[in-house]
Amino acid sequence: MPTKTREPNRLSQEKSPYLLQHAHNPVDWYPWGDEAFAKAKAEDKPIFLSIGYSTCHWCHVMERESFETEEVAEVLNRQYIAVKVDREERPDIDHIYMTVCQAMTGGGGWPLTIIMTPDKQPFFAGTYFPRRDRLGMPGLITILNRIAQAWREQKDELVRSGETITALLGEQRTAAAEIPEDTTGKAFRAFQRAFDPDYGGFGTAPKFPTPHNLYFLLRYWYLTREDRALAIVRKTLDAIAAGGIHDHIGFGFARYSTDRQWLVPHFEKMLYDNALLAVAYLEAFQATGEKRYTTVARKIFTYVLRDMTAPDGGFYAAEDADSEGVEGKFYVWTPEEVKAVLGATDGAKFCAYFDITPGGNFEGQSIPNLIHTSIPAGEEAFVAQCREKLFQHRERRVHPYKDDKILTGWNGLMLAALAVGARVLGDEQYQAAAAAAVNFIEHNLIRADGRLLARYRDGEAAYPAYAEDYAYLIWGLIELYEATYEPAYLKKALGLNADLLRYFWDDAGGGLFVYGSDSEQLIARPKEIYDGATPSANSVAALNFLRLARLTGDTALEEKATQVFTAFGGSLARSALGHSFCLTALLFARSPGQDIVIVSETKAAAQEMINAVQQRFHPFTVTLLASLETAGLAEVVPFVRDYRPQDGRPTAYVCENFACRAPITDVAALAAVLE
Repeated sequence: MPTKTREPNRLSQEKSPYLLQHAHNPVDWYPWGDEAFAKAKAEDKPIFLSIGYSTCHWCHVMERESFETEEVAEVLNRQYIAVKVDREERPDIDHIYMTVCQAMTGGGGWPLTIIMTPDKQPFFAGTYFPRRDRLGMPGLITILNRIAQAWREQKDELVRSGETITALLGEQRTAAAEIPEDTTGKAFRAFQRAFDPDYGGFGTAPKFPTPHNLYFLLRYWYLTREDRALAIVRKTLDAIAAGGIHDHIGFGFARYSTDRQWLVPHFEKMLYDNALLAVAYLEAFQATGEKRYTTVARKIFTYVLRDMTAPDGGFYAAEDADSEGVEGKFYVWTPEEVKAVLGATDGAKFCAYFDITPGGNFEGQSIPNLIHTSIPAGEEAFVAQCREKLFQHRERRVHPYKDDKILTGWNGLMLAALAVGARVLGDEQYQAAAAAAVNFIEHNLIRADGRLLARYRDGEAAYPAYAEDYAYLIWGLIELYEATYEPAYLKKALGLNADLLRYFWDDAGGGLFVYGSDSEQLIARPKEIYDGATPSANSVAALNFLRLARLTGDTALEEKATQVFTAFGGSLARSALGHSFCLTALLFARSPGQDIVIVSETKAAAQEMINAVQQRFHPFTVTLLASLETAGLAEVVPFVRDYRPQDGRPTAYVCENFACRAPITDVAALAAVLE
């Protein structure tokens, strides 16, 4: 039955694109809320909780196979109260029930399927299920009928099981421990063992870019001059850029590769991956001076500013893997189609460069890539012209669905990336885009009482922001301050950091809870340190605390970072590979570092000194600019009042290891000190 002819269900009143995708299902869906749980209690029915997100391929599959069918709807509507949750809107709910799934099944993923009591206590967990039994896998209908029967006949047992699981969630505590001195060295050796020397990245298929692994390795190289760390970074970034995970026609990166070579992606594009990868490529350029890395970063920004930016400055969340119901259809080519656009001669040459063959490399068609080929020197202009023609042709295809909600945290990551881009590349377009994103958030995602919110879509802001929203946005503001030296950005970062501690800090055990003290209180209040596809709030916050402490002289913030490290020390010791961003923060804490105050009549007069600081890789350096143009800096950093230009010239004051050098007025001398 075509979904458009059905009467909409309750999800039609929601703003989430994921929930709206299910608004015409015959399933009597409820959004998460009191109405659903009250009805479950009144009718003595278990809750069927389904969690996913709008660009999730297997979520689409399960919807088509099950939730769009009357057969499944009849079972759910009769025996359950069905609840849909968008994990990107409610990461707090997702985190808790994903933890349950991983504990009960040994794995997780989306769609996440949970069955629980009306009191939200889970007793069954899984991910994707086919509608009917298949190849030894129980089908959804079988599962639903069996559990419904058990609910009627053995409800007390299921309730006890839910209570036990919930109690275990409540007992989860961080493994507090001091971090051994050689933790970062052991982490490097673990990354070395996991590294794929042939294709870059870590482990085998599927492969995720996980750029924060590379942030750690770059900083480890910087401190130790361990060339193997830098070699791992270069090989990985080069391999990812060459692979089919990189959209060579329209730019940007897909979420992950299904194979070891980075050839066949899971075609969805996420804002956060592109933000984190842009930073990695920019830092690799700073570390090596190799301009191919800036080329990739600029392509990411081209994609984001062209396709993922709202007219008023916020950034959209994601693009789907599917178009016209087929995964990857938008992105693949045949030689005939390429030649029809470029002509026989140019088309054949382009196909040879990008591995577009009659047999194809993906279901009979070809994903453009440079894994086993390369563009010959001097052919760059030719390739650019061909690519533009193919891009314009591809624009006429049916585009993948775009999830146009604006998430505060992911916007913070892209804000950070654009600010780093503005600083490293000197591109005012990136600075302007970053400033516009800050303006969007201030006008649309902050409540009248000052509380940051998590999601904006279609004129509505909702959900008190989570710890990661605060941490990522603060990161972005710190980067934007160091790109512009506008004191307002530093002031905003400090204000949000105070709110982060107010709503999320655990006074008893240290670290940050996932959701705030003023938010809906769920069956558990977890803390997260695992750095997965995105770094954890605690990891990012620890680095933010350290940078803000050094920028402002507030040693209390440095102590907060130390408390984060101690709170999660046991986790870091057990699994370095899962905590790379936290290890990056640890390297910052343990490095000598340099604190620089540049004092000048104007920013323009100090530009050469600023360039000396910004254009090379100095990951443990923080910089303030005090000038007549930056009025207001002393309000947030009082000690800058004590600094004066020497002999009327721009002057750099450099402190390192609790000792300060004589004032520097010569750019070459400053560059030497930095190196």
